[in-house]
Amino acid sequence: MKKIFVYPLFLLVLFNCQVKKTPISYETETLKIDQLTEHTFQHVTYLQTESFGKVACNGMIVIDNGEAIVFDTPNTDAESEELIQWIENKLHCTIKAVIATHFHADCLGGLKAFHNRNIPSYAYAKTLELAALNNAPIPQNAFTSTLELSVGNGVVILDYLGEGHTLDNSVGYFPSEQVLFGGCLIKSLGAGKGNLEDANTIAWPNTVSDLKAKFPKAGIVIPGHGNVGDSALLDFTIALFKE
Repeated sequence: MKKIFVYPLFLLVLFNCQVKKTPISYETETLKIDQLTEHTFQHVTYLQTESFGKVACNGMIVIDNGEAIVFDTPNTDAESEELIQWIENKLHCTIKAVIATHFHADCLGGLKAFHNRNIPSYAYAKTLELAALNNAPIPQNAFTSTLELSVGNGVVILDYLGEGHTLDNSVGYFPSEQVLFGGCLIKSLGAGKGNLEDANTIAWPNTVSDLKAKFPKAGIVIPGHGNVGDSALLDFTIALFKE
């Protein structure tokens, strides 16, 4: 006679069901947010330009243990305020810092909203200089080499590898989840060269090569515009500017 085993209900659920958390998302006419990993999000706002029309602009949010750091502001103060409120009310996080990765409006156009909330801002030293020359909002704190900022129990790395899209384009890296925010230094797959008004196209591929060498474990790469990808975005950008 065969024995019949009856498993408790909780064991059946444990072994037969794979419960996955639904990624957090948010979207209005002015702001879109998508969760990429447990602790990182992509924020998207839209910039109306003369040369390229309406352009979606990417930023990154890193959270850990009730704290958040934002990379690149939305384009306007109103959009930044919307982002700040969402982080506070939905993620229940205190924003410790905002980082501008270069001096264009799609990185620091909404910086004043963060300053109004007494949220400290950081950027590469050259970004402060160029922002002042272009009558743009000026970040409060400068770094001149690699800088680590704590967020919860983790850290984010701010770094400048060289010229490319602009003379001052810096990047951000979240090592615990291997997420790289390349900003406008990095192109999405299939993208064109974009705005070259302040670019150094000769140095650009070498800068990205150095970036790839410095953060070889980067598994998720967020470009300044377009779709998120992996290290293939670095290779694409290098090839694009070696043409």
